Amino acid sequence: MTPDPHEPASTSAIEFGNLEANCRFLRESGALVPGRRVLEIGTGRGSMLDWLGRQGMNAVGIEIRDELVRDARRRHPDLAIVRASGTALPFADASFDLVVSFDVFEHIADSDGHLRDVTRVLRPGGEYLLQTPNKWTNSVFETIRWRSFTRWRVDHCALHSHAGLTRRFARHGYALTFLDVPVVTPFFREKVRRHLGAAGVRLLALAQPDRWPAKLRTNFYVRARR
Repeated sequence: MTPDPHEPASTSAIEFGNLEANCRFLRESGALVPGRRVLEIGTGRGSMLDWLGRQGMNAVGIEIRDELVRDARRRHPDLAIVRASGTALPFADASFDLVVSFDVFEHIADSDGHLRDVTRVLRPGGEYLLQTPNKWTNSVFETIRWRSFTRWRVDHCALHSHAGLTRRFARHGYALTFLDVPVVTPFFREKVRRHLGAAGVRLLALAQPDRWPAKLRTNFYVRARR
């Protein structure tokens, strides 16, 4: 049987990153009700947006990088993809039932401005589901990766700890639920191998990060509700 190129199990792990884990998170969240209007912030090449559409969602994606917008539209010409930033969402108030983002929150310097605009476009009772790295584990990984104590602050300018994320969202009226989603995917193992070598892979096997307490997990999977 020819694999379905849209399914996480057969999608290139390096090209589409944590798609498998992210899809699992959305399934287990219980938020995917067919017909709901969903906004994906940071849609990249459109893989998650395409998956959301095939789950029956009325999905729209935004992406700030021109080259990724072009690539996503080429790959998925039927998808609704808009060039925009996460702090200036070009949509009317109360436009969406659900907002999702993956590996995006940590790149947006104005976290509060982002959350204000997300709140604005969500309908009453709407939710924000996101995945973002843990500040305490990601900063260590990036320091080793780049051999620099400051490089991670450039790309990942808005990393948060478990407590920091909880406080940040609480200021905007959100209560958070952290879901237990395994993060040691083929993409994650390959990322460790590429940047830390065989020793890093062995350390990963010994550390077993999927067994760590929620506050220490390498990635947070968050359901934010007001």
